[in-house]
Amino acid sequence: MNEKVTINRLPTGVPGLDEVLGGGLPEFSFNLIAGPPGCGKTTLAHQMMFALASPERPALYLTVLGEPTLKMLRYQQQFDFFDGKLVNQAVRFINLGEDALTGNLDAVLARIAAEVHAHGSSLVFVDSFRSVVLAGTAPGDPHNNLQHFMQQLAMLMTSWQATTFLIGEYFTETDANPVFTVADGLIWLRQSVQRNSMVRKLEIMKMRGQSTLPGLHPFRISNRGIEVFAPPQLATHTLDAPVVKGQAAPRLRLGVDRLDDMLGGGLPRGYSLLVAGPSGSGKSILAASFLAEGARNGETGVIAVFEQRPNQLRSPVITELIRAGRVGLVNTHAQDLSIAEVLRMLMAEIERLGATRVVIDSLSGFELKLAPTFREDFRESLLRLVSALASVGVTVLMTSELEDRYTDLRFSPYGTAFLTDAIIVQRYIEVDSRLRRMLAVVKVRGSMHSNELREYTIDDGGLVIGELLEDQEGLLGGRPTRKDGTDAADRSP
Repeated sequence: MNEKVTINRLPTGVPGLDEVLGGGLPEFSFNLIAGPPGCGKTTLAHQMMFALASPERPALYLTVLGEPTLKMLRYQQQFDFFDGKLVNQAVRFINLGEDALTGNLDAVLARIAAEVHAHGSSLVFVDSFRSVVLAGTAPGDPHNNLQHFMQQLAMLMTSWQATTFLIGEYFTETDANPVFTVADGLIWLRQSVQRNSMVRKLEIMKMRGQSTLPGLHPFRISNRGIEVFAPPQLATHTLDAPVVKGQAAPRLRLGVDRLDDMLGGGLPRGYSLLVAGPSGSGKSILAASFLAEGARNGETGVIAVFEQRPNQLRSPVITELIRAGRVGLVNTHAQDLSIAEVLRMLMAEIERLGATRVVIDSLSGFELKLAPTFREDFRESLLRLVSALASVGVTVLMTSELEDRYTDLRFSPYGTAFLTDAIIVQRYIEVDSRLRRMLAVVKVRGSMHSNELREYTIDDGGLVIGELLEDQEGLLGGRPTRKDGTDAADRSP
């Protein structure tokens, strides 16, 4: 027998889950959905069932619950994926509570076989399977009867060519359990409360016959159901003018006179730029100019806002670009975000608009919206985000809030300056008892750039770059100085 058997993969209808599974769910597989109470097991099962069920592929949902089936359905009907037209047509619910209470696993198996035969089910769900297990387990031999039952059930479902899901409450995967051994697929859901955040993660611990994405993948439960935030596939979006090896990357203008010259002719396409500065220094205004300049040149952009609500965008230019469909907005009120969730939203907007420019405003607000567990590895996660955006060829501008210190010239509070290809630093200086703004281009990878310190102002048109500052060493070294060379901090007459 030289020909390989082709396994059909079923789309689950759960955003992000097919990518984690490696292309979908193997048809006719025998699967376990496990996890602690409240983590979303039943919701996941219902979401997949309503996505897959049809008159040609009928589904049977067997409940072994202490509560009536109608009560469970009352809550599941609140989700957008629930389709009442399929109930009692392509989807049927059967309660096995009385059969399970007898403790006779053979009787339960016979009832399942009778229902599958009567309805010709191609999809079979048993919820909660662990209730069957606990009712039929002998005290002196906890696994023998269960193992026999599992083997018989698996053989029955295989002979009927049914894709099967057992839903059970399990708190640890370390216990030796025949359910884990017999199952073709093992989908484990986890949840934890960290401060005021609920963090949910999904792991494909086992899926026979295909390669799955390893690791824990964040997911969220909303009115739409479950959404898994898998790493997006890279290089799904290509630019109209790709960079040719041996040629310099085309330059993008930021829309601020003199600043593009300081960058060496603009920012190379596909670069990531960090704009760091204290509050009020004009970082968001520069970001708005970056997107507006792109729109003037026929480009579309995406802005992710983490410090303001959408109706509080201070830039009328950005507001108008969003209304015109030239800029996509990524904004969420959730306070327990993950990097993967934000990246998925960004990628969706980039793909929708064919965007070539992306703004993240700001990293400081971004970090505050992350769940505590994701803040711990913010630096590493940010590297993955920047790498993913670079892989699709977009040019990225990120802003970062800095505490203005005269004796500490830092570019990022997260030690992430090395992640970006270019850095612009904005600072306040004190001259003649007045606060004035200055900026400098600190880095443009692989390109010559200006080392000048220039003063700039902000007016209704945005940033206006002024003349070269006279005393560079005094302004960046220790304490600020006046034009006459005296110490600005010295208030003596």
